[in-house]
Amino acid sequence: MKIAVSGKGGVGKTTATALLAYGYVARGYQVLAVDADPSPCLGQALGFPEDLLQGLRPIAEMEDLIAERTGAQPGTMGGYFRLNPRVEDIPERFSALHRGVRLLQLGAVEKGGSGCICPESVLLRSLVTHILLRRTDVVLLDMYAGVEHLGRATADAVDAMIIVVEPTARSLGTAGQIRALAEDLHLPHLYLVGSKVASAEDREFIEQHSPGLEVLGHLSADEGVRDADRAGVAVYDQSPRLVAETATIASALERRLGRENPSVG
Repeated sequence: MKIAVSGKGGVGKTTATALLAYGYVARGYQVLAVDADPSPCLGQALGFPEDLLQGLRPIAEMEDLIAERTGAQPGTMGGYFRLNPRVEDIPERFSALHRGVRLLQLGAVEKGGSGCICPESVLLRSLVTHILLRRTDVVLLDMYAGVEHLGRATADAVDAMIIVVEPTARSLGTAGQIRALAEDLHLPHLYLVGSKVASAEDREFIEQHSPGLEVLGHLSADEGVRDADRAGVAVYDQSPRLVAETATIASALERRLGRENPSVG
């Protein structure tokens, strides 16, 4: 399965991605977690040791690699460079592996806008295409509030997009905007997941104000998230309640996509 996870900043999108990553490892899958947020912090939510995180760099910042693979220096516009650079070795060479989750940081193209034709954007698009079309892992793309790393050529390879929302009007409004962007790319399956849910009223608010999307489940407001962040450990290890809720969401998504894992339950 190839799953993109998006949502308004601060809603718990990265926490949800980290929970799902270990949730799918527990269900017997190999997992590739791709941090596509411009401010990468998925590694911390996964509890990766500091020495592994120090060895990671976002691909978009690796100027020598970009120049080698595209034939042009990052930041250049126009001119000639390879539109189909070699990328198949990048996920293994420039990632870190911990507890069954392989973590790769994409980074962001800072010049020319999200639609620019520049060496770094071409390399990232080619890399995402390879990950979505060629990898056999469960892939989780932790994205910013948008679809900037996806294009029409790769959107068909995304099995589902999960939009993480808080029980607030602004968060659900952003979900509606993300839905419109995703539908422009014809992403096939869009779902909501509630986050930081503290009461039945919170659940009802999300479900009643959903922008026309099915709610797969809810993740409770839990002090274990803060405790994990302070201790530098995986949030998955700090809250049995969130682990159980994550399992429910993972099962629901598998059923929707017709991908039930026969080794689970």
